[in-house]
Amino acid sequence: MREREHGPAHDWTWAYEGYDPAREQVREALCTLGNGCFATRGAAPECPAGPVHYPGTYAAGCYDTLGSTVAGRQVENEDLVNLPNWLPLRFRFLRAGDRDFLRAGDGDTRAGAADGGPEPWLSPDSPALVEHRQWLDLRGGILEREARFRGADGRCLSVRQTRLVSMADPHLALLRTRFTAEGWAGDMEVEAGLDGTVRNSGVARYRQLDGRHLTRVRGGAADGGDLWLGCRTRTSGIRIALASRVVVREDPPAAVPARSVAGTRVRQAGRYVARVLRLRLAPGRTVTVDKTVALHTSRDATVGDPTRACLDRLARTPGADGVLGAHRDAWELLWRRGELTVPGEAGRVLRLHLFHVLQTLSPHTAGLDAGVPARGLHGEAYRGHVFWDELFVLPYLNLRFPEVSRALLDYRHRRLEAACDAARASGLRGAMYPWQSGGDGREQTQRLHLNPRSGRWLPDHTHLQHHVGSAVAYNVWQYCEASGDTAYLHTRGAEMLVRIARFWASLASYDPGLDRYRVRGVVGPDEYHDGYPGASSPGLDDNAYTNVTAAWVLARTLGLLRALPAPRRRELLYAEGLLDDSERSELARWDEISRRLYVPFHEGVVSQFAGYDALAELDWEDYRKRYGDIRRLDRILEAEGDTVNRYRASKQADVLMLGYLFSAPELHGLFRRLGYPVDADVWRRTVDFYLCRTSHGSTLSGLVHGWVLARVRRGEAWRYCQEALAGDIADVQGGTTGEGIHLGAMAGTLDLVQRGLTGLEPGDGVLRLDPVPLPEISEYGFRIRYRGHWGVGLSLRAGELRMAVPASRLGPIVVELPDRTVTVAPGETCRLTLVGHGPPSGRAGPEA
Repeated sequence: MREREHGPAHDWTWAYEGYDPAREQVREALCTLGNGCFATRGAAPECPAGPVHYPGTYAAGCYDTLGSTVAGRQVENEDLVNLPNWLPLRFRFLRAGDRDFLRAGDGDTRAGAADGGPEPWLSPDSPALVEHRQWLDLRGGILEREARFRGADGRCLSVRQTRLVSMADPHLALLRTRFTAEGWAGDMEVEAGLDGTVRNSGVARYRQLDGRHLTRVRGGAADGGDLWLGCRTRTSGIRIALASRVVVREDPPAAVPARSVAGTRVRQAGRYVARVLRLRLAPGRTVTVDKTVALHTSRDATVGDPTRACLDRLARTPGADGVLGAHRDAWELLWRRGELTVPGEAGRVLRLHLFHVLQTLSPHTAGLDAGVPARGLHGEAYRGHVFWDELFVLPYLNLRFPEVSRALLDYRHRRLEAACDAARASGLRGAMYPWQSGGDGREQTQRLHLNPRSGRWLPDHTHLQHHVGSAVAYNVWQYCEASGDTAYLHTRGAEMLVRIARFWASLASYDPGLDRYRVRGVVGPDEYHDGYPGASSPGLDDNAYTNVTAAWVLARTLGLLRALPAPRRRELLYAEGLLDDSERSELARWDEISRRLYVPFHEGVVSQFAGYDALAELDWEDYRKRYGDIRRLDRILEAEGDTVNRYRASKQADVLMLGYLFSAPELHGLFRRLGYPVDADVWRRTVDFYLCRTSHGSTLSGLVHGWVLARVRRGEAWRYCQEALAGDIADVQGGTTGEGIHLGAMAGTLDLVQRGLTGLEPGDGVLRLDPVPLPEISEYGFRIRYRGHWGVGLSLRAGELRMAVPASRLGPIVVELPDRTVTVAPGETCRLTLVGHGPPSGRAGPEA
């Protein structure tokens, strides 16, 4: 990648010079445009899906389930559906003698004029390409592209495209294409289509699965000339529709208007419908083709007929210039609310990350029933499922777009009954949230996964990551602390916390030999370890992260029950069947478990799980020497006939995730409640132990390690922060970014500045701050929305922390630093000199 410009504009632009087929799918993912309702990958509109290009479009929450036969077994897989493609716009030269284009050239003919057939369609893959560049305008939310083609007869054509997915109207998109003839006059053919032949095939290892989700595909032309295409998903029955309007004009307008369109027709072929134009070009004059598209599904509020809704929307939509202007204005407002200013290249990358977070989870998302897809709306990896990534995404949104956070929590609340059904099916109480969620809240983790290195399909036991329930509870609490939304905490939030707590109490079993409660048969965040070597059944016992977070859920829920107004407490306990003696006995058991859950230790550090100390050490140097990149060590070992379950080797942070979630005082308190004296020395030894035994096979790993090390071993933190920043732009995981960006890691890097470096922690009506100096990011500024205060400014520069609270009728903000407490009233600005800028207490792990 080479940048096209420098200075302020450069800070808002991601540019790619030239055309590189090997990097095209990564660029398509990073150039995806979206608005929180739907998103479209940055593929060239003239190129169909294939080994190089993948023009996918995805709507938030639009899932479908199909069965497939894999390794002799029938399996079901739910996918985020690849919707009909609205992008298609292809073009080619017409020869002077080719007058009857209305009957010619329907196929995707690649033959040249030399054999008597039509001219070939032009694309980046054709030999006619002379120049190619594209750039993403982050400020305006626009993808621009320039290309130059030279035909066999020497004619040169300049093409410039502008694309957007409207942030102003979440059901509109626009593709503007400008054609300029360089020194020649003649005709060209342009075809602007809607393509319903698509399927889910964007991830190579899933292609053995059925990806044909669309059925009943029909299309045509409406009375006014607009095209439409409608279909529905095969199993979930979601109706999907597109409509397009094509307008042609000469730009700039000539004094005597030219007849730019020499002919037009509608081409319909099966699941494809298109407007075909014959354009008449003059030397140096530009002809502009604006393709405006509307997209609706039956999941949209107040939409009965998606096709009618699309046509009506186009009918009342202003011209393309109006769509473009409204879109730019909407992005300007988003950037104001999401402001995060960091100088240099790190700040530029953070801006790209914020752009993709806002395209996946915008204020429009607040009106949807949708979760946080791990790979955004940018591709089909992980089948578009919702894991635990809101744990990394919501902290940023809580302080900027709390209405979006609340909607994402509502996604979990709507699936609370499904989680309770799953617990009952396992003989447990409470709510057992699925590790992978999609449309209806059932567990969507596949039972088999493919190791592309060995070609073998293997059992997948990651559905045993029950710690996802603790993540849901943690997210509820963090949102309510940041927003002050007591009403949510006392209603839907309390319902989720109580049922998740009840699940943990039900899953824990008492071991008289240890005089402790144990949680058996789970998988921790590490994911590499899903069982004991040689064991006949999957799962591990007493994963430290799982047990400590379960203890937190139990303790926090008990505290919430005590704080609830008496009538609400009675309602909640009545709904749970917890009254009188049963209430007292069960809540007493919760309290006991929260104090007596077992956490194993070995060699003076916290053990990842019981029995970890019996595992063999891996020869890391040998494997790096033999394989180079060993991030996916599990696949390497399985291909060798071995298993990572035998070794002290982690994919990503597991125990160290505790230092990401909890501030030092809170983590100290949790271990004290459990009866374990984990002090700063124990924690540092624990960090050191796992740091050298982690392969970082997840983009989240660098983020968490950078966060923790910023407080423990600052000199090494930047290396991991850099890896988190570069995760997608450099595709450090080796071919994964093209399948969709890593949304949790992107949002986490934003939160690394917002909370990690500042030590910002809302709680108990106080805003705690404990900034830590990281030389590579020593200056930054941002605005937050805190408990009703809009646009609270925080900035750090040269050891001075500045806080500005906008004028309002709200009360003052109480700010607590390690060495003092200050109160900042609305309309005031406070400047604080930071003294003793070492690593005292604060987020990311206990300190001395």
